[in-house]
Amino acid sequence: MDNSYLWLKTIHIFGVVLFLGNIIVTGWWKNMADLTKNPQIIAFAQRQVTLTDFIFTAGGVLILLSAGTFNVIWHGLSFSSRWISHGYAFFIASGVIWFLVLIPVQIKQANMAKRFAETGVIPDAYWKLCTLWNFFGVLATLLPLINLYWMVFKPA
Repeated sequence: MDNSYLWLKTIHIFGVVLFLGNIIVTGWWKNMADLTKNPQIIAFAQRQVTLTDFIFTAGGVLILLSAGTFNVIWHGLSFSSRWISHGYAFFIASGVIWFLVLIPVQIKQANMAKRFAETGVIPDAYWKLCTLWNFFGVLATLLPLINLYWMVFKPA
């Protein structure tokens, strides 16, 4: 194969680093902020979750998906290869969780955070949404980590 495969693979891995790095670190920092129970700290962290998801998670998705897909097409790999098809399946499943659960929950939490940063009172509804966000966030993070296995080991 020519160097284009390796260049696209490098770009793809860069996208993976942005994507996985952000979803793992964002979850950590959000949970650490929530543990403080300090409305101003939580509100700040909640704004950053939204911002970093838009920049790094979405950016990583665009980079890794476009470089990976382009590499498959350009270098004659098969979308029906088990490692590629499973990779897409895990990626899509994680994306569905983000779009149907995590993003709407984050938007609700961000709106609440704007209010409680001023009032100093965190409503119970925020904590209920945290439980939902944490559960589905772990699931949406495990799927790409499983995907990492499929992409590296390429099981037949």
